[in-house]
Amino acid sequence: MKIKRIYNDNEGKSHFGEVTINLKDGGPIGLLSEKFAADKIIFRETPADYDFKWHPAPARQLLFILKGRAEFTVSNGDSIELGAGDVLLLEDTEGQGHCSKALYNEVRHSIFVTLDDDTHF
Repeated sequence: MKIKRIYNDNEGKSHFGEVTINLKDGGPIGLLSEKFAADKIIFRETPADYDFKWHPAPARQLLFILKGRAEFTVSNGDSIELGAGDVLLLEDTEGQGHCSKALYNEVRHSIFVTLDDDTHF
């Protein structure tokens, strides 16, 4: 399983990348990853006119989008659009960070799961 990520380089510039979550046979219930340690879970509703300029992520966290769409932009100007069912690993906790804004005049519902320091994919 692959998920998108935003990370920062040594100069504080943010970039998109991809992380592979390894899965193995879980029997009749399907494929499973290993268990990852998490710290907190945050539920969020973002208004339809949300447009948050440059900011670093407040913590290493996973963003699960439940409803709505958003555009994320990194330092070099590259953007991606994510929506319901997408997961984004936010690791740009220092430096310039990223921009995020609501799309299509939709309210976004999402869940953030902050990760323990020793959780790595």
